[in-house]
Amino acid sequence: MESQFPPDMLQRIERSGVISVLIIDDASDAVPLAKALLAGGVDAMELTLRTDAAVDALRRIRDEVPEMLAGIGTVISVDQIDPIVAAGAQFAVSPGLNPQVVRKAQQAGLPFAPGVMTPSDIEAAVELGCRELKFFPAEPSGGQTMLNSIRAPYAHLGVRFVPLGGVNEKNAASWLSNPGVFAIGGSWLTPKECLQKKDWTEVTRRAAEARAIADSISP
Repeated sequence: MESQFPPDMLQRIERSGVISVLIIDDASDAVPLAKALLAGGVDAMELTLRTDAAVDALRRIRDEVPEMLAGIGTVISVDQIDPIVAAGAQFAVSPGLNPQVVRKAQQAGLPFAPGVMTPSDIEAAVELGCRELKFFPAEPSGGQTMLNSIRAPYAHLGVRFVPLGGVNEKNAASWLSNPGVFAIGGSWLTPKECLQKKDWTEVTRRAAEARAIADSISP
């Protein structure tokens, strides 16, 4: 089954291993935050559409920090696709599976990873042509035991997962060692208090820690 992600983007996400997932309230934080993540070795990020600043933050990062692979998360409406494409989103992610949103993203040429948690979700995603899927919420829904169980009947189709939800520095290595996982989503890299204090040094430290974990797993 063909991936909807360009090969070079997939390879880059796999090399990174960790996608920094964050909520930005102030778009002026976007550029220093992206630079802080890069300084720690994390070059892929997902800006969630939970605040009004997200799209402007994406636009600034794409303009001023082009070396960062920047995508958008929490895409739950067809109406969100055109604005994020216009702002330069390189990929998009959703917490669940909305066929209309997936189709709209496909029409716009936007690599898209829908969220799944059940076999029915996976089958619906596969039917839509999706190969890269977000496993959410990863830990609350049963962790790797759950993922391994629901992945087994579809592994031969080449589906792969990015777990998010309860993934942190303590279990990152275990998740990255799972053969069904090609990257993890990490919100622990940019905790709210770091953004409030604009503590970019701490963000870089956390990113470096995550980079070291991912590198320890890479063949």
